[in-house]
Amino acid sequence: MPSKTLSTPVFIDPLTDFGFKRLFGSEPNKDLLIDLLNSIFQGRKHIVDLVYNKNEHTGDNKMEGTAIFDLTCTCDQGEQIIIEVQRGKPHNFKSRAFFYTSVLAASQAPRGGSAQWGYKMPEIYLIAILEDFTIDPNSDGNSIQEIVQTNKRTGEIFYEGFGYIFLELVTFNKTEDKLETQLDKWLYVLKHMSRLDKIPLFLRKTIFEKLFNIAEYCNMTKQDKSLYNTALKRKWDNYSVMEHATTTARQSGIDEGMETGLVVGKAVGKIEGKVEGMRAQQITTAVALRKLGFDDAKIAEVLNIDVEELKKFEI
Repeated sequence: MPSKTLSTPVFIDPLTDFGFKRLFGSEPNKDLLIDLLNSIFQGRKHIVDLVYNKNEHTGDNKMEGTAIFDLTCTCDQGEQIIIEVQRGKPHNFKSRAFFYTSVLAASQAPRGGSAQWGYKMPEIYLIAILEDFTIDPNSDGNSIQEIVQTNKRTGEIFYEGFGYIFLELVTFNKTEDKLETQLDKWLYVLKHMSRLDKIPLFLRKTIFEKLFNIAEYCNMTKQDKSLYNTALKRKWDNYSVMEHATTTARQSGIDEGMETGLVVGKAVGKIEGKVEGMRAQQITTAVALRKLGFDDAKIAEVLNIDVEELKKFEI
C-alpha cells in the first residue's frame, strides 16, 4: 500500500518508476544494482560488473511485437537480466514474463551465420519485485519465488538458461531484529524506505548509506522532484482505483448475495440456501468486477477461486 504519511518525504519511494530508475538505473549507481543482484542470487553467482542495455527490444517484423523493460543489464559473465517492479497484478502476468525473456532470447540470434552461432545463448533472468501481490496465493509464504524449467515427471531441471525470480514484498514481514541476510536488508529497504525519516543504525554500511543519500528528496533538483511527484501521484491513483473497485465489487456481491441467499433458503432449506447464497454472491461480485474492466484472472483472485470455477458461472 502506498505511503502518504509525509507531505514532504525524507526519502523517495524506490517502487515508483522514477525512484527505482534513479536509484538503480544509471552508471554511477551500478554498484547498488550489483549488490542487490548478488544478494538475490545468494552466492550462486557473484557479479563483479555490468553494463546497462537498452530497455526497448523490438522484433525483426511487426508481428513479433515490442517489449519495454524497467531495466536490463548484461553482467560480466554474459548473463542478461531484466529487472521489473510490479504494482498490482497485470493481465496475463506469467505469459508476460515468459514473453519478455523470449524477446530477449530471440534478440541474441545473429542475422545470418546462424549455423556458426549454434544457439549459444547467455543465461537470461527476469527478476520482478512484486509490491502488493503474489504469483501463487497458495505458496508457503516465502517472499522469494524462483521458477525454472523442470521435467514434470521427475522434477529435475530441464534447462537452466532461463530463470524467473519473484520478490514478493507483500509477504515479507521481518522486523529489524529478524533481518539475517543482505537480501533481507534489501527487501526491508525496498518495502519501508519511503516511510523512514532517517537511515536505521543496522543499515549504516557504505552501500546503504550511498543508497539513502541518493534517495533523499531534498537532494534532488526541482525538475527531478516534479518528475518524482508525478510518478508518486500515478502510483497513488492506480492504487486508489484498484482498492475502490475491489471494495465496491465485494460489498455489492455481499449485499445482493445475502438477499438472494435468503430467498433461496426459504425454498430449499437453510443449508442449501447458504450454499446458493454464497454462489450468488460470487456471481454478483464477478459481474460487478467485469463491468469495471477486470480480467478473469483478477476476478478469480478476488473471489479466491480458480479461473476454471469462474467459467462455470456462465456470466
